[in-house]
Amino acid sequence: MPDRKHLFRRGRTISPAATPKRPPPPAAAPVEPIIEFRGVSLVHRSGALGLERATFAIARSELAFLTGPAGAGKSTVMRLLTKELEASGGSVWVAGRDLSRIARSGLARYRRNLGLVRHDSVLMADRSVQEQIVDALRVTGATRDERAGWASDVLRLTGLSNRADGLPEQLTPGEHRRVCIARAFASRPPLLLADEPARGLDHETSIGIMRLLYRINLTGTTVLVATRDRALVAKLRRHVIELDRGDVVGDTAAGLQAEDESTREFAARVRGASADSELDAAEERAASAVRLARALHRDRGQPG
Repeated sequence: MPDRKHLFRRGRTISPAATPKRPPPPAAAPVEPIIEFRGVSLVHRSGALGLERATFAIARSELAFLTGPAGAGKSTVMRLLTKELEASGGSVWVAGRDLSRIARSGLARYRRNLGLVRHDSVLMADRSVQEQIVDALRVTGATRDERAGWASDVLRLTGLSNRADGLPEQLTPGEHRRVCIARAFASRPPLLLADEPARGLDHETSIGIMRLLYRINLTGTTVLVATRDRALVAKLRRHVIELDRGDVVGDTAAGLQAEDESTREFAARVRGASADSELDAAEERAASAVRLARALHRDRGQPG
């Protein structure tokens, strides 16, 4: 062992090799994109331009928005992600995979990892709200009892427990839309696509829909929402990609939102009001469901 007094004796020069170097801090891991559009163009059969060299990326576990007027290309983006359309140029990547390389035989498996809800999504008229969710879980291979248990958790998370036995004809427009979102989320997809989910709803109900999508995002699911409501999106302070006639004209990164913001605080901020204390009990029930869903996401892992 070296003599410590000798090493630190005044006037002694210590060679660099004698001084142990502190290892550099580990580099921050890059946020992995779950969606990448790389110079994507699409020309419809009619000759109309759907997208022109669109380039953007959505990070895993983000809540992000596509905005723009009718005909901007929002639904085109969604249909490219579901492979209802094929790009004329460029490439679309999801979870590190070039969608052009997915064969027809692998399409069903790919789509099982997507949740999709549109403003005109329909429910089965003869099935209760809970039955709609249980049926959506068939693709998981779970038993009926397991599906019923998870459906109850999904209904609690989406605030629909008190409507579990209701039929579609007994639901309000807002409740109908919430059931469609719950059904799309039922199998816990890593990616949820919502195409104009609040179209035709009043302002307060629209806030409720965005609040629900935020709650789903808190479980770990990446959520991409297409909407024309720029004013509402501006208040949400999330990643926004703006489209106009097929061009990406804006890409505003997230970063202004409060961390660990509850969905009650989220909704209150969007309204420009303080949180309603009367909602605490319901919010705690939903928060409990969010925590459960997060744990299930971790156990299950994020499929590619």
